[in-house]
Amino acid sequence: MRPSKSAEGTSEGQLCGRSTSQPGVCFGNGNKDLTDGSYDDVLNAAQLQKLLYLLESTEDPVIIERALITLGNNAAFSVNQAIIRELGGIPIVGNKINHSNQSIKEKALNALNNLSVNVENQIKIKVQVLKLLLNLSENPAMTEGLLHAQVDSSFLSLYDSHVAKEILLRVLTLFQNINNCLKIEGHLAVQPTFTEGSLFFLLHGEECAQKIKALVDHHDAEVKEKVLTIIPKI
Repeated sequence: MRPSKSAEGTSEGQLCGRSTSQPGVCFGNGNKDLTDGSYDDVLNAAQLQKLLYLLESTEDPVIIERALITLGNNAAFSVNQAIIRELGGIPIVGNKINHSNQSIKEKALNALNNLSVNVENQIKIKVQVLKLLLNLSENPAMTEGLLHAQVDSSFLSLYDSHVAKEILLRVLTLFQNINNCLKIEGHLAVQPTFTEGSLFFLLHGEECAQKIKALVDHHDAEVKEKVLTIIPKI
C-alpha cells in the first residue's frame, strides 16, 4: 500500500509550516507540525501515511530531514514498524540513503535501523540497500569508492544458501558487477590498495569464495546458473 496522494490538503492532514518555503505536515489538535522536532507523540497509521507522502513528494532537504526524524522516532515503536512496512515506507526511506545531503543519509539510515528491529522488515531493508549497491556497482566510476567502504563481516551471511532467492541473486550480481568493473579499470592486474574491513576484502577473501562455490548445489536453478558464471572468475 502506497502513501495516498490525497494526503495533501485534507481536513485531517494538511501542509503547513513556518514559511511558504518550508512547509510541514499538520494534523488536527491545533494543527501541530509533525515535522517539528519537538513533536514526540506516537503517530497513527493515517498520520504515518501522510508523512510518507510528504517524504516522497517534497524535494526540500529541510523538510525531508525533519520528516525522517519524525519517522525514525516512530519506527522505534513495534506497532509502527509493521505499519510503515505495510504503507510501503521502507523503499521510500531507503531511497534517501542515496541523497546528496549527508545529514539526510544519516537520518534515513537511523530510520531503517529502527525499522530493522522488526524481523519481517529486515528482508525488505536488505533488498532496498542491495538495490542501491547494485546501482553503484554498475558504474565503473563508482566502483573504487564502493569497495573502499567499511562493511561488517556479517555482510557475507547474505551468501548463505538459506537466504531468500531474491537477496542471493542480488548479492551474486553485486559480486559479478564489481568484478567486471575492476577488470575494466585494471585494478585486478595491480596490487589493490583497499584496507582490511573494506567491501573489497570481504568480497575477495577466501570465506566469500567458499560461500559462492557452495551455492553451486543450490536447489534453485537460477541461483545455480548465476553461480556457475561467477566461479571461473573467483
